[in-house]
Amino acid sequence: MLHNTKGIVLRTVKYGETSVIVSIYTELFGIQSYLVNGVRKTSKRSTGSAAAFQPGALLELVVYHNDLKQLHRIREYKWSFLYQHIFFDVKKNAVGLFMIELLQKSIKQPEQNADLYSFIEDAFIHLDQAEDAVVANFALYFALHLTIFFGFRIEDNSRHTNELILDLQEGVFTSVAPSHPHYISGQLAEITAHLLKAMQPSELKEIRLNQQTRRELLHAYEEFYRLHLPDFGRLKSLPVLQELLS
Repeated sequence: MLHNTKGIVLRTVKYGETSVIVSIYTELFGIQSYLVNGVRKTSKRSTGSAAAFQPGALLELVVYHNDLKQLHRIREYKWSFLYQHIFFDVKKNAVGLFMIELLQKSIKQPEQNADLYSFIEDAFIHLDQAEDAVVANFALYFALHLTIFFGFRIEDNSRHTNELILDLQEGVFTSVAPSHPHYISGQLAEITAHLLKAMQPSELKEIRLNQQTRRELLHAYEEFYRLHLPDFGRLKSLPVLQELLS
């Protein structure tokens, strides 16, 4: 049966000489895999373009869907939002690839979640349009707020504690250091509390951080994901991102 849905490309793998298999997080069906024929043709008779299936692309799709199949087909596709900067700006591209990898490692089940899709779409559009001061903190903001949709968010109870310590294992702020080593304290915990209170990406320009602080926070948030998602592993995009965000 044919369906109209929006989707964001997460991964593309070459298949044969001219085709690709694409992993897309869709608004209607969650994460799905699609076989797309002919997009890598170089002849004038080619009907598609592989550029539309690069990770991060926001698309409008007409797809064939069958709940009993693991691989589906796309009948029609076009850009739903054409980026001006993400694919060409080095820093924005690095942040975007971090976001994509985080989604790949976090989304495991093909379940519909329209609110999650809207959050992801909105985040990528904001990133494309963001000024440098916002881009610098965008990965931190995205990593923290994404957890809301997976059920292990950090509880924003920081106003009820005096000396801030963030227990990464329990996902709460406390004034007493836990017995385990999975926590951050002092400035790192305070900055995290500020980031959690940011409701829009534009607010990130008010949070001034240096490169070292961002590195430590990104490592802490990666650890937070590893503690709550089985087989999460390490983020390959993180070292590049940490070098670029000064």
